[in-house]
Amino acid sequence: MPHYMFMFVGSEDRRNTTQGPMPEVGKWWDANHDVIKGGARLDTSKNAMTVRRVNGQMKVSDGPFVEAKETVGGYCLVDVPDLDAAIKLAKSWPAGDVEVRPTVEH
Repeated sequence: MPHYMFMFVGSEDRRNTTQGPMPEVGKWWDANHDVIKGGARLDTSKNAMTVRRVNGQMKVSDGPFVEAKETVGGYCLVDVPDLDAAIKLAKSWPAGDVEVRPTVEH
């Protein structure tokens, strides 16, 4: 069965409010536990570090890889029959946008 990575994208300001969609997210996660093979909520981008190759050397800097108003707030790996099933599941996500990517099987 194919694997798909869901990256949950949205505004950190919205994610960090007490009136956010967390109860609905928990219900979604519970309702789909049979196809979710792992995942997690990510800390805010203010706590991110980027390790980048500069002139052949690996350099560490504070902050996310790119500056953006929207960031990846979490992810999960799902096993569903095909892309159509992955898109249908992503459409049911209650909290913003979802980037869906198939994984590369080796």
